[in-house]
Amino acid sequence: MERPAKGAFPWGSLRVNNDINQGDAVIQARHVWRDFSGTFVVRDVSLEVPAGAIHALLGPNGAGKTTLLRILTGLIEPTLGSVSIAGKAPRPARSGAPSAIGLVSSSDRSFYLRLSGLENLAFFARLHGLRRKDALQRARQLLREVGLERAERQRAFEYSHGMLKRLGFARALLMEPAALLVDEATHDLDPEGARTIRELTRRLAAAGTAVVWTTQRIEEIQGLAERVSVLAKGEIRFSGTVPQLTERAATRGYIVTLANGGASGRQLFDSVAAAVRSHATVSMIQGDVDGRFELLLSPNVVLGDVFSALASSDLTLLGCREQRPGIEEAFLKVTEDD
Repeated sequence: MERPAKGAFPWGSLRVNNDINQGDAVIQARHVWRDFSGTFVVRDVSLEVPAGAIHALLGPNGAGKTTLLRILTGLIEPTLGSVSIAGKAPRPARSGAPSAIGLVSSSDRSFYLRLSGLENLAFFARLHGLRRKDALQRARQLLREVGLERAERQRAFEYSHGMLKRLGFARALLMEPAALLVDEATHDLDPEGARTIRELTRRLAAAGTAVVWTTQRIEEIQGLAERVSVLAKGEIRFSGTVPQLTERAATRGYIVTLANGGASGRQLFDSVAAAVRSHATVSMIQGDVDGRFELLLSPNVVLGDVFSALASSDLTLLGCREQRPGIEEAFLKVTEDD
C-alpha cells in the first residue's frame, strides 16, 4: 500500500479516520462460535456496535471475552458465524497498511522493552506506513493524550504496569481506528490513570469511534457505556442498557416512611421491628429522624406480607420506594448457573 504523503496527518485533535456516519454499524458479529479441541468457548454470540457508541462486555474469568476480541480483530477465525469491522472481514494489520481496528491488549509483553515509549510508538506507526517525521509527531501527540509526555525518553522496562497500560492505549490509536477493542484497560491502574483512559475513550466515541470495552470492574461501566452484554461460559446471558441490567436483580430492599401516633426515634423503631420480625429485617437510616426505615425482605416474603403486618400493628404507612440493587448484584444474578 502506498505510504501517506508527507504532512498528511494534522494530529492536533482526536478524530476518526473513516467515512462511517454516527450511528452506522461498525462492529458486527453474527452467531459466532469458536471451539478449541472440541470445546466451545464462544457460543452463538451476536453483537453490533454503531459508530460513536461504547458497548461494555462484562464477564468473569473464562467467560470468553478475550477470545471474542481476538475473533473481532481477525487474530483467530470463528468456527461458525461471521464478523465484520467497518464493512469488511477483520484482518491483522500488515506493514504499510492502516488498520480499521485498534486493540488495547490486557498484556504488557508486546512492547520492545529496551526502546523508549516514544520509540515504541514511532516504530509501530512506521509499520503502518507513516514516514519517520509523521510517526514521531503522532507518537508525541498520543503520549500527551495519555499523560506520558514526561516519560517519552524512558525505556519501556522502566515503565510501571499502569504506564504500560496507557502506552498500549496510545498504540491502539495510532491510525485513528474506526473500531477500538479494549481488553481490561483499567485493570491495576490507579484512579487517576483509569479516569484518564475512560475520558479519552469518551472523546473517541464522541468523534465517531465504535468501542467494545471489556472489564470485570462492573462499577466503571456506569456513566461510560450506553449498552452492555454479559458473557458467561461463552454465551451472552444479557444484552441491553446498563439500567436494564440493574433492573434484572430482584428488589428485596425498600425505604419506608411510617408513623405510630406520636412515637418517634427508638420507640418507633422498636414498634416497626416487632411488627415485621417474621417478614423482614429493619434498620434505621443514619441521621434520619422522620420515621424512615430500611426494610430487607426475608426469602419467600412479598411486600404485601409486610404491609399487612404493619397495618395489624397500627403503624401507618406514609411512603414506600424500592432500594435499587447495585449493578454488581445484577451481574451476579445474570451470570449465575441456571
